[in-house]
Amino acid sequence: MAIDNANVALVAAQARLSEVQSRIRSACQSAGRDPRDVRLVAVSKRHPAAAIRVLYGLGQREFGENYVQELGDKLDELQDLPDLRMRCIGHVQRNKVKRVVGFRCAVDTIDSLAHARAFSDRAVELGCQVEGLLQVNVGREPQKAGLLPEALPELLAAAGALPGLRIRGLMTLPPATAEPQERAPYFAELADLARVHGLAELSMGMSDDLEVAIAHGATMVRIGTALFGARPPTNGPA
Repeated sequence: MAIDNANVALVAAQARLSEVQSRIRSACQSAGRDPRDVRLVAVSKRHPAAAIRVLYGLGQREFGENYVQELGDKLDELQDLPDLRMRCIGHVQRNKVKRVVGFRCAVDTIDSLAHARAFSDRAVELGCQVEGLLQVNVGREPQKAGLLPEALPELLAAAGALPGLRIRGLMTLPPATAEPQERAPYFAELADLARVHGLAELSMGMSDDLEVAIAHGATMVRIGTALFGARPPTNGPA
């Protein structure tokens, strides 16, 4: 029975991954883009390490985690997977920066100079460099993390001088809207900011709006539900 359940899980995961990959290819074709220019980041938040292992076996290599404790636990469990790439896509509190840098993963939610300096300082201590994205609050929502668009030039200039940090691009989480197409202006604004500042990476778009994000230049789409199904309940972030 355990083997049968494993086979069922594998078949279901393969079907979901194939569907998401097909959506990405179709969106790229509609936008006149090369599908190889869009990376799939599988958001495994609150799903077990075993679910990551299944997708890894199907060829997926890049995963995103929101919570520091969960990220560390999964890295410990999956350390036998040599080319697994993890991205920290949740806000990192200052007291957890040292731990995250020790994971040697990318950080996509840097949003202040103090935040950037903390990552850089720890990376220098460890003799490494953190690859990161700056999170921009294009919707100007007070309840969300991220710097405001007008603060981007100053932070980019300052972060560029930090030896332990390499900023590759921008990330955003736009306001929730009834229709995915209504998020297009926010994606377009982030793409304009990246273009003006010569940044290559744009992390934007999730399960319900990846097509809109790709149409506006996303180079990474963060997909959770469409790959893993509904998230299990949680007792709170770690």
